[in-house]
Amino acid sequence: MQEMLKIFIGIAVLLLGIPIGSYLAKKTKEELKQGRKWFKRIVEVSLIGSVISLIIKNDFLFFSLLFIAVVTSRSLKQRR
Repeated sequence: MQEMLKIFIGIAVLLLGIPIGSYLAKKTKEELKQGRKWFKRIVEVSLIGSVISLIIKNDFLFFSLLFIAVVTSRSLKQRR
């Protein structure tokens, strides 16, 4: 039961990353123009790290890296 609660909280936090990414994209348009390739790299590294953390069964690291990937990718998507 406690594991299910952790997963639901993690999913809720990941879903919060969508509006946070949109908000950041609106407020930081200049930074997104200049650092577009670096933001793509952040998404790539976060996704690779989340797969690795899933393999080593580290839930905290998994959800943290996925949150970074969601926020950053949402910011990049909002820019287009």
